[in-house]
Amino acid sequence: MGTGMRFDFSTILFIAVVITGLIWLIDARVFKPKRLANAGEGETPSTPVIAEYSKSFFPIILIVLVLRSFLVEPFKIPSGSMMPTLLIGDLILVNKYAYGIRLPVINAKIIDIGEPKRGDVVVFRYPRDPSIDYIKRLVGLPGDHVSYRGKRLYINGKPVEYKPVGTYIGSGSGVNMTGNRLVAENLDGVNHQILVEPTPYEHPYNCMRNNEFVVPPGQYFMMGDNRDHSNDSRFWCSVPEQNLVGRAFMIWMHLDDGINWERIGNDIE
Repeated sequence: MGTGMRFDFSTILFIAVVITGLIWLIDARVFKPKRLANAGEGETPSTPVIAEYSKSFFPIILIVLVLRSFLVEPFKIPSGSMMPTLLIGDLILVNKYAYGIRLPVINAKIIDIGEPKRGDVVVFRYPRDPSIDYIKRLVGLPGDHVSYRGKRLYINGKPVEYKPVGTYIGSGSGVNMTGNRLVAENLDGVNHQILVEPTPYEHPYNCMRNNEFVVPPGQYFMMGDNRDHSNDSRFWCSVPEQNLVGRAFMIWMHLDDGINWERIGNDIE
């Protein structure tokens, strides 16, 4: 499935770069020489406001576009699907080049740099609506046999290391998750915590026959750390490689009923 064209902030930045750049270029090459030729001796002709603004804003907008498209992009966590790793109100930074350099807007990869790893926290374009960005944990690589039974994750027939550590106590917008089981999970050396409800009930998973799924070539299986409250690959299947946006690596701010200073600067594992 292709990613489609996203009319988002990056698209707006790209259009702004093109427009301001063209105005600045046309004025410098066409209209400015005419103004100088028509000006009297010792007279400095005035530059039209739109050309002056374009000249001033073009380099600024271009720098912002380059930073967001190729290096780092900020995102805000709007839901609790990645609790307890990420909380509602977390403002995170995403490494845009971790999985390769892509052109803005069209999202075409031009340089391979790294491959997604099992356990990465990944931002990607939702396969059913590429205009929406999702964030989940990558649990299944191409070719993996993923199983989820009894609220336990199995990769290629082997259970992922799983150790109950207590009862979760939520706060702020996540207070309704209080009472869930807090579990330590080790996914190929990536140690993180997940939440599971204490009840044995499991949802019917649309994309998992008998709670099993084989990840197709060039695709990835994603799950939220809040296992019973996550709309993920169990329901809408795997994510094509071209939908990947980048790897989340740091919380730079938390805004939910005030600032949580303890979360600022935390690495995302």
